[in-house]
Amino acid sequence: MSAAGKSGACGTMLEEETDQTYENVLAEIQSFELPVEATLRSVYDDQPNAHKKFMEKLDACIRNHDKEIEKMCNFHHQGFVDAITELLKVRTDAEKLKVQVTDTNRRFQDAGKEMIVHTEDIIRCRIQQRNITTVVEKLQLCLPVLEMYSKLKEQMSAKRYYSALKTMEQLENVYFPWVSQYRFCQLMIENLPKLREDIKEISMSDLKDFLESIRKHSDKIGETAMKQAQHQKTFSVSLQKQNKMKFGKNMYINHDRIPEERNETVLKHSLEEEDENEEEVLTVQDLVDFSPVYRCLHIYSVLGDEETFENYYRKQRKKQARLVLQPQSNMHETVDGYRRYFTQIVGFFVVEDHILHVTQGLVTRAYTDELWNMALSKIIAVLRAHSSYCTDPDLVLELKNLIVIFADTLQGYGFPVNRLFDLLFEIRDQYNETLLKKWAGVFRDIFEEDNYSPIPIVNEEEYKIVISKFPFQDPDLEKQSFPKKFPMSQSVPHIYIQVKEFIYASLKFSESLHRSSTEIDDMLRKSTNLLLTRTLSSCLLNLIRKPHIGLTELVQIIINTTHLEQACKYLEDFITNITNISQETVHTTRLYGLSTFKDARHAAEGEIYTKLNQKIDEFVQLADYDWTMSEPDGRASGYLMDLINFLRSIFQVFTHLPGKVAQTACMSACQHLSTSLMQMLLDSELKQISMGAVQQFNLDVIQCELFASSEPVPGFQGDTLQLAFIDLRQLLDLFMVWDWSTYLADYGQPASKYLRVNPNTALTLLEKMKDTSKKNNIFAQFRKNDRDKQKLIETVVKQLRSLVNGTGKSGREEW
Repeated sequence: MSAAGKSGACGTMLEEETDQTYENVLAEIQSFELPVEATLRSVYDDQPNAHKKFMEKLDACIRNHDKEIEKMCNFHHQGFVDAITELLKVRTDAEKLKVQVTDTNRRFQDAGKEMIVHTEDIIRCRIQQRNITTVVEKLQLCLPVLEMYSKLKEQMSAKRYYSALKTMEQLENVYFPWVSQYRFCQLMIENLPKLREDIKEISMSDLKDFLESIRKHSDKIGETAMKQAQHQKTFSVSLQKQNKMKFGKNMYINHDRIPEERNETVLKHSLEEEDENEEEVLTVQDLVDFSPVYRCLHIYSVLGDEETFENYYRKQRKKQARLVLQPQSNMHETVDGYRRYFTQIVGFFVVEDHILHVTQGLVTRAYTDELWNMALSKIIAVLRAHSSYCTDPDLVLELKNLIVIFADTLQGYGFPVNRLFDLLFEIRDQYNETLLKKWAGVFRDIFEEDNYSPIPIVNEEEYKIVISKFPFQDPDLEKQSFPKKFPMSQSVPHIYIQVKEFIYASLKFSESLHRSSTEIDDMLRKSTNLLLTRTLSSCLLNLIRKPHIGLTELVQIIINTTHLEQACKYLEDFITNITNISQETVHTTRLYGLSTFKDARHAAEGEIYTKLNQKIDEFVQLADYDWTMSEPDGRASGYLMDLINFLRSIFQVFTHLPGKVAQTACMSACQHLSTSLMQMLLDSELKQISMGAVQQFNLDVIQCELFASSEPVPGFQGDTLQLAFIDLRQLLDLFMVWDWSTYLADYGQPASKYLRVNPNTALTLLEKMKDTSKKNNIFAQFRKNDRDKQKLIETVVKQLRSLVNGTGKSGREEW
């Protein structure tokens, strides 16, 4: 194909495509579906001169549509004409109909005016009904909320705060979401936090009132709890006492019997107490209303502030614990002070134990244990300090009973009390000390009231009374006819009875200490030993040393201690009967009465010797010798005879003493008398002694020797007692015989006749006689015999001085 042909063909194809595009554009314009602006813009954007071509196409399209309209009008023209003709025909009828319709409408309007009024009323009623229905629906929706809020107010007024909090939760979670769009609901919502705070404050105020109330009523709570604990022990204690009574009944060992009447009285008293305790006893729940604690705990738990409440409660209770544990300054003066102290503490911990068991987590076992350990340390310190001021054993015993009940009560609530029982052993020692002080006064009173004379008995009844009080056995005395006398004085049975009373008093403290019979037996024996070795021994020694106690009283005291010593075995049997622990047990403590009364006897014996010597000194001080007399009176001095008569009477009293005691006293008296007489001769203030005075003194010594040889106290062998005066006898014999040659010649020889004469003693006495010889013999130098005697004295003096100085020689050759 030629290029022109190809070009023509291409042009034809382009024209065909352009025409198709214009047709599409026209179709789009006629469809009114797409925006015309975009369609027209596409026509102008395709190629140059497109506007002209498009307008041509558009004109062609318009001409086509005009032709079609013309055809359509030509086709329907006759029908249109016919329709106009018909309309013109019905025009008159239409006007008539219009008049009729207008008239009908007027009549309908006139007739419907009343209906319109009624219809408007109906419409208004329908609107009101719809509004009422809506209001009812809304009110029915709000009513539960208002009812719950009203219930909340009632609960608040009735102080049912825990229920009020639950109601608040329901309001917030269930009811308020229904009516949250209303203003009153918002007010309610805003008011709830304030109500919660009010509830917290009110419940906390109630808790404070509760804490103050239990602080005031702790003693009543504690008293009730202690009564309950004591009530639980009453039956077992009664059985225990009954068993003791049956064991002790009709049990005699040498007239020692546990008094049946005492046990019956104790048992009767305990049973009466048991009957009284059978009455209804209030519990801690009856005494205390714990609802404030429960309520406050629940409230704070609901509010999510439980930890704050727990901390506050524990802090306040610790403060109250410190107040309760603080004793009054005069608590030790009366048992009521201790009772009030214990009841308050028991009341405090009973409340805490109740709170521990009925609440979850408010207090824990660890918290109560810590609080108890702190309190226990304080209690022990307080009791140790205040009990040290107690001087009344009855008060100490009451304190012990209170501590036992206190410990048993708290032990029943699960608190450890071993340290309290350890404290009781300390208080037991103090109790024994107070008992010892009390019995020291009892013993002193007994000794003051005693007449220190054997007990006179005039009939069998009096004899049995004494035997029932004191275990005395003497077949010889039983055979004697009335009236007769017991060898001991009234103080002996009284002391024996008081020792048993002391054992009873000591036993009272051992009760309820949860100790075995062996331990109780050991405690009784140790305390009895203290009574004998310390208290009674001290009282006896003080009695013996009293100035007004004479020789007769001392003799009676020795006799009394002998019988008390013999009665110690009956005291051991008495303790055995009480504790039922045999004396043959390995670890059984023995009574030390033997050594106690021996020491007292030795002290009394020594006091006898001392007082006897003092009495001898008193008589010797009455001596009134004329040391310059030329001739003796021919009889013994009066003071010496009185002294000998006194010694005879005293030694008669000594017949009731053990033989060795009387013999020792007699020997001591003779030796002291001999020493006193010797000192009288050698007194430095005595410057001169005449031969007549020596002879008079010799007469007195002879009386002393006669007294010694008369055996004033039986049991001396031979002339043993006379040997007490051997020094005086040899000295006086030397001067009476003037046997200086023998003395000087035999001096130092074992077989010397004047072996007991000391040269210093002889020299002292000879010098006093030498001075007297010079004074009485002024003219002795003119007589040969006197001159020889004077020379002899001087020679003897020189020789004695040599012996005294140790330069002299003994032997007959030198003399």
